[in-house]
Amino acid sequence: MARSLDGLVLAPVADQAPGQVGTGTRFTYHEEDGVIWAEYAGGDIVHGRLVGTREGDRLDFRYVQLGQDGTTSGGHCVSLVVELPDGRLRLEETWEWESRTGSGTSVVEQAGPPARDPDTGRTG
Repeated sequence: MARSLDGLVLAPVADQAPGQVGTGTRFTYHEEDGVIWAEYAGGDIVHGRLVGTREGDRLDFRYVQLGQDGTTSGGHCVSLVVELPDGRLRLEETWEWESRTGSGTSVVEQAGPPARDPDTGRTG
């Protein structure tokens, strides 16, 4: 199983359609005892939240967000947590809107270098 998402900041690697998350969006993740949640904002998103579960390297969560245009929308996402060769984490996501039509896939990656333990110098 890949390391914890707790405290990590992740960002999309590509823009989605207007009004959706994009490269200007940042997700701050939290994880505890198999529960995951995150806050996100940036780009076309004023504020978003997600909450769900983690089993191994699989995340299953629901999300809701407020867009710059004042609309709210939400949906469901299943993600695979992958550790990259440089130690950063990537989420490979399959999502579907529940409040409107549409579905797709996206990739978000840990922003910047992986966190290092100040005592050991190791990542994670």
